Amino acid sequence: MIKKIYSIFNIQYSIFIAIIFAVSCNSTYTSKPKGYFKVDLPERKYVKFEKEGFPYSFEYPAYANIVKDSTYFDSTPDNPFWVNVDFPSFNGKIFISYKTIGGNSVYKIKTPTGYKDSLGINTFQNLINDSYKLTFKNDVKAYSIEDSVMHTPNSITGIFFRVGGSVATSKQFLLTDSVKHFLRGALYFDATPNEDSLAPVNAFLQEDLRHLINTLKWKK
Repeated sequence: MIKKIYSIFNIQYSIFIAIIFAVSCNSTYTSKPKGYFKVDLPERKYVKFEKEGFPYSFEYPAYANIVKDSTYFDSTPDNPFWVNVDFPSFNGKIFISYKTIGGNSVYKIKTPTGYKDSLGINTFQNLINDSYKLTFKNDVKAYSIEDSVMHTPNSITGIFFRVGGSVATSKQFLLTDSVKHFLRGALYFDATPNEDSLAPVNAFLQEDLRHLINTLKWKK
């Protein structure tokens, strides 16, 4: 099924490139639906992240913290512009990575004796391909992966990924101008993945994710 979905994504990916690239009883026993702890959701309020030297700005929830990232899914950040939007009360975070199109990055290449680091150029094509590869790392546990093209109020184009199933990163995205800036984000929970128990928080934070995406701006 995932292969079929992937073939559909290839078509959508091509479209994206062309345009620029979601008890007990006495004698009998009746099963009850599994219950989860109630989550107290905070009132929505946003503040602006705009740090000197950073090539982008955005608005994020006041109940979150911006933390400098040192690792990104077992990768070492290429530059100091990789951050986490940390949600301590939800044990979750939005990983944000940033790369300059045309800049250099360290890539893993396969050799007869194993993988080794190799310095490569961040072409737009390579960055798009890497984003899809990262998303499809979830395909073992995912029952669906959907992508959709986005156009934000600030005239930025991107792709939003929705991964169905008990996965740690059910919502991922990329934003780019296809010339210089390439930013990728992923909502991640530091907990045993369970689609049902995470559903209320996932739904709540999806609105914050949408707000971050729609308020993101590039700096010249």
